[in-house]
Amino acid sequence: MEQNTFAYAIRWAKVEEWEPAMKMIWRTFLRFEASDYTEEGIRNFLDFITDEKLFRSFLRGDYQMMVALDQGKIVGAASVRNRNHLSLLFVDEPYHHRGIGRELVRRFSSYLQKEAGEQFMSVKAAPYAVGFYLKNGFRAVSPEEMVGGIRVTSMEKYFERG
Repeated sequence: MEQNTFAYAIRWAKVEEWEPAMKMIWRTFLRFEASDYTEEGIRNFLDFITDEKLFRSFLRGDYQMMVALDQGKIVGAASVRNRNHLSLLFVDEPYHHRGIGRELVRRFSSYLQKEAGEQFMSVKAAPYAVGFYLKNGFRAVSPEEMVGGIRVTSMEKYFERG
């Protein structure tokens, strides 16, 4: 039986956590990723995370999000769209290198494989995150490209058959 000794609570996000999660994501994006993007890319990223359609998609359950919490404070978040595409995996700066991102990937991988019946997870990784994804079982499936001012590397992680 697996023991859960992880220091932070990780669970599905509640409606009232959407806005605090997006604020943490924006703050972290500005600190670590914005310098790799054009002005258009920064604007497109902000438009994406503040889009009312994205929030409505979350409310319908079409855009699933997990949050990591430290005594109720959101310190990490990750979401999945289009069934198995990892989107918006961010960890607040003071909580980097504490295993939160790795645990979010692990939990989503487990959910997608065991409950959603998916065989793999995809992600479009920002330059800052490519190394993280490689360490967590992803592989690049195409060279880096620029999409709407945003630099990304398409990556995939296939799940082990259990």
